[in-house]
Amino acid sequence: MPQTVPPFAELLAACRRSAVHLETRDVYGVVEEDEDFAAWRDGRTYNLDHRSSWWNGFHDAVADAVGRGVVMRRARVVSEPASEYIRYEYSCTPQNLAAGEDVRWLPRRLASDLLLPGNDLWIFDDRFIRFSLFDGDGRFVQDVMEDAPDVVKRHAEAFEAVWQRAIRHADYRI
Repeated sequence: MPQTVPPFAELLAACRRSAVHLETRDVYGVVEEDEDFAAWRDGRTYNLDHRSSWWNGFHDAVADAVGRGVVMRRARVVSEPASEYIRYEYSCTPQNLAAGEDVRWLPRRLASDLLLPGNDLWIFDDRFIRFSLFDGDGRFVQDVMEDAPDVVKRHAEAFEAVWQRAIRHADYRI
């Protein structure tokens, strides 16, 4: 597969059955989230009833995919006590749920016997992976595509192992 990585919305628009996302970092330094993260630190919260204050293109892409029948699942492997950034993500997760994602949390202490991928990833239709690479401070470096069937299969199995053990968002407390 070429290393030119299409935008997430394009990958999701081509998806027909499933999109799964595995997050394994406790800290992210994603520029697009800096303003929201700073506002959260200052005490801002979102009212889910006022979608115009928080709904964005990502939510549109997810809602469109789910509306077409794509099952979207996100699993987060997290340390406890949670980092400040994970507490922020937790507070934003109802937005993911409102868009149609299913989200679960796996405390890192319960993942010791699992073989986890070295990078965060999205798997689309069990056909290809988009790995997201970050530096040591959590800043995004690049996305890399992979479509080798054996690699996709191993990572899909790793995601499923996490998913089966993870705790539904509604039942997980930070």
